[in-house]
Amino acid sequence: MRRVPGDFCERPFDTPMPLINLCAGQTLTAQPNTTNKINMAIATGTKAPDFTLKSKSPTDTEVKLSNNFGKKNTVVLFFPLAFTGVCTTELCDVTAGLNTYKDLGADVIAISVDSPFAQAAWAQKEKIGVTLASDLNKTVTKAYDVVFPMLAGVGDTAARAAFVIDKSGVVQYSEQTATPKDLPNFDAVKSALAKLS
Repeated sequence: MRRVPGDFCERPFDTPMPLINLCAGQTLTAQPNTTNKINMAIATGTKAPDFTLKSKSPTDTEVKLSNNFGKKNTVVLFFPLAFTGVCTTELCDVTAGLNTYKDLGADVIAISVDSPFAQAAWAQKEKIGVTLASDLNKTVTKAYDVVFPMLAGVGDTAARAAFVIDKSGVVQYSEQTATPKDLPNFDAVKSALAKLS
């Protein structure tokens, strides 16, 4: 199996994939699901597990999901690892469209198992404006049932997943992608948000 060091998000497979950086406002179309893997993230209609996580990006703070309850909807994104190609593509693209999410009355929180220090360095390097939250102990990743076991042989990470959580704390959209190199269906995420407006 061929791997490129540090390229874990998009290349745990034999097929080489180029690193793509879309911070200039370009978009990437997710590859179709060609596997038979069943992804079992928490279901729509369930109460979203609350969390309080450390963040140093964009500011040194704690991120608490329930702070949005009664005020705004929340998009929670899980991604495998900072400083990797597809993860950078995803978060740069979301950063470029943050105003769209604000216009839909939503906050965006992106979670990985990286330390808050690694997340902050990555955000600074790539100009990522999304709130990044560190789930170093994988507590929230497990609560949302989106653990990706032994990614590229380096250990358990978060899978790539997206959730829309309404002001009452109920999951209105839930998606875990088939592989770490696939992006969530952001059109479906925005459609779910539009229905809550």
